[in-house]
Amino acid sequence: MAHASRIYVLGEALMDCVMQPDGHFLPLRGGSPYNMARAACLRGAYVRYLNPLSKDAFGRELAAQLQGDGVTLGTADSQAPTSLALVQLHQGQPSYSFYREGVADRDYRVETMAALLRDATVAHGPGILNVGSLLLIPPENEKVQALLELARTMGWTISMDINMRPQVAHDVPAYVHAVKALMAQADWLKASDEDLQVLGWAAPTLAEAPGLVQALRRQWAPRARHIALTFGAQGAYLHVGESGIAMAAPRIAVVDTVGAGDTFWGNCVADWAMQPQAPLPTTLRLAIHAAAINCGRSGCQPPTLQETQAFVATPAAP
Repeated sequence: MAHASRIYVLGEALMDCVMQPDGHFLPLRGGSPYNMARAACLRGAYVRYLNPLSKDAFGRELAAQLQGDGVTLGTADSQAPTSLALVQLHQGQPSYSFYREGVADRDYRVETMAALLRDATVAHGPGILNVGSLLLIPPENEKVQALLELARTMGWTISMDINMRPQVAHDVPAYVHAVKALMAQADWLKASDEDLQVLGWAAPTLAEAPGLVQALRRQWAPRARHIALTFGAQGAYLHVGESGIAMAAPRIAVVDTVGAGDTFWGNCVADWAMQPQAPLPTTLRLAIHAAAINCGRSGCQPPTLQETQAFVATPAAP
């Protein structure tokens, strides 16, 4: 096996409080980067989650889940509370309301994170820094931009799932501008069809994916050599170097889609971290089936590699 790179994840960890049919809210561990860290580790990669976690009960629960999945924690705990997202489901599709002011995962300094990455570079060589989601929203984007620029000078690979949440932003045009600027730093990039709509495409489809990749690289992400585009039940498209492949999503009884994209991206990034020359169809097949397994579970529950391989091997899998 080729030398495996370590994955370091920067982004929110929060509690998804999901409304139940009887009207009460069930708290579930979540946050897109948090979910991605779990998925990548369950796939088999070394993963370190960088953001502080709260000392409150929710924060302890988030930390225990990460450690149970094998993820290494990155920084000291915070006195600030855990961020919350209220989630309502309609036909399995989630909509979110976020509570993000004065929360633990935003309680960090660029200098502290840069020092941590510098120490990791000395000890193990440059790794993969994955960012995305709510930390890309102004004014947090300025800290992320500064850290990405520092990481790049150390030789790190920048992985980014933009995972846009315009309903959280106070100024959506400023948010879109910030994300486009951050995409210019990305070596590896993921966007969903919903993200593409926020960026300006009216109704993007899987059939249009090759052209969408070229447009993204031409307009905002010239460095991106690994690009994943996801289209929900339609499937996904993976582009590495100058090659691309589309794949339909496997059929599964959907419980909900919470964390499906995070599971998909976590599996892609882990595969590339552990096997830089992994065949494109193999990476996509494992990632899309891992995401399908997650959709058959309540909330974000990424599968292990063994669970994914078993699902791929079933006759029903394409």
